[in-house]
Amino acid sequence: MRVAAVDPRALALGIAPGMALADARARLPELAAVDHDARADRLWLERIADGCDRYTPMVALDPPDGLTLDVSGCAHLFGGEAGLADDLERRFAPRIGHLRHAFAATPEGAQALARFQTLPAANEAQALRRLPVAALRLDGEAELALRRAGLKTIGDLASRPTAPLAARFGAESSAMLARLLGRADSRIAPRRPPPALLLERRLAEPIARTDHVLQVIGDLVDEAALALEAARKGGRRFAARLFRSDGRLCDLAVETGRPVRDAAVVMRLFAERVAALADPLDPGFGFDLVRLAVPVAEALAPAQLQLEGGGVTDDALAALVDRLSVRLGRGRVRRFAPQDSHIPEQGVLALPAVEAGKPGGWDAPAPGDPPLRPIHLFDPPQPIEVMAQVPDGPPHRFRWRRALHDVTRFEGPERIAAEWWQGRPQALTRDYYRVEDRRGRRFWIFRHGLYGSEAVHPGWYIHGLFA
Repeated sequence: MRVAAVDPRALALGIAPGMALADARARLPELAAVDHDARADRLWLERIADGCDRYTPMVALDPPDGLTLDVSGCAHLFGGEAGLADDLERRFAPRIGHLRHAFAATPEGAQALARFQTLPAANEAQALRRLPVAALRLDGEAELALRRAGLKTIGDLASRPTAPLAARFGAESSAMLARLLGRADSRIAPRRPPPALLLERRLAEPIARTDHVLQVIGDLVDEAALALEAARKGGRRFAARLFRSDGRLCDLAVETGRPVRDAAVVMRLFAERVAALADPLDPGFGFDLVRLAVPVAEALAPAQLQLEGGGVTDDALAALVDRLSVRLGRGRVRRFAPQDSHIPEQGVLALPAVEAGKPGGWDAPAPGDPPLRPIHLFDPPQPIEVMAQVPDGPPHRFRWRRALHDVTRFEGPERIAAEWWQGRPQALTRDYYRVEDRRGRRFWIFRHGLYGSEAVHPGWYIHGLFA
């Protein structure tokens, strides 16, 4: 058992990460130790990263205990880099307890300064050169080799040719050194891709009433509608993020089955979302920043108005689906989407209606013809006992759920082979029959396996029921 992390008090008393727990207790008997929970640490880091979204959308995780923010073009909103750092410390220091920050021209430089800088320096280059070689974050053997060679600081490495360093200590050491000093291009990979459209409203006084929050969101939706109209696009997802003055967040998001840019439609969905929340919005001391993102935007051409009255239009049906999805839940309202597979149970998927899109590619029967496939399928197919005149012939009588059914009419077989190209040569062929019993009930049954060549005694199954 070893120490994974310590607080400032334990560090001041000589307890350091990596120390054996027994040695730490021998040095400090009253040491309070808890089990390391890597998942909880990751979730906590994610929550802090969410709070840092108020400063810049370019936020990257630096596990296990760091975040990297690209504040290029954002620092002036807070009075410069010093003002941004002061605001960040004011909001997060009470919740984190131990916070260090640094600014640098490269992500690796900022990470190294925040973790290892102990003495102030005149400029960034001098501060980086004073850092220990541990700032390169190499593996233990490479770091030990550098120390044994007398190369203890970044300055010791920066003053030497790159090729000998790479040949002796590995290419990773020279690559990390180049990124740290800005000799190689280095950028962060933000945890969330930038949305197609991002709008925000910073409030001089925090707001706490739900109707005021919806009013601010409505103003942002109006601005988003104008921007989408200029781009001839519509949004498929609208996400509002509410930043509380104490650093906590509240997220509200709505989705639509089709691209829209009508502000009234989007605001009705937001109102439905707020009304459907299990817990009402908790403003705390108020929200001081409201941000609206449109992550997904698609082309939206002008629609032709109906010249005559009629039934429910496609737009009205899509609006109904959107409202029900917001009110009942994203996965509660589903839509069938065809798939490229001839296996019946794999030929269609039930996806959330707001993401499935418009169905297409259905093989509909001619008007007046009975359906070729039943709407209701059993998953998995249910076994039945079948009597046939010959082993590979059509069914004459079958027993299902302890009830006997005499077949009066049948149609088939419809042979469906296995997907041999998927690497499943052991899968069996199916012979499907549409049958009707004496009471007029219609079933879809199949024989699993070809008699003699694939199975000695093929099994029978009922796969669906016709209406």
